[in-house]
Amino acid sequence: MGIDIIFKIAGVGIITAVTNQILKYSGKDEIAMLTTLAGVIIVLFMVINMINELFDTVKTLFNF
Repeated sequence: MGIDIIFKIAGVGIITAVTNQILKYSGKDEIAMLTTLAGVIIVLFMVINMINELFDTVKTLFNF
């Protein structure tokens, strides 16, 4: 899972940036902001899932 998650986050970032620029140039600034917010939320859920797996690993390590 190491480098794979970095590529997923980078992919979401690139897609979000391209979509944001296209929408800004077409004059839809509000929707561009919402797509950026959606990209941040998607990456946040990925990171939260990784933190959850980390806590599960720590719990099994210390037998809680």
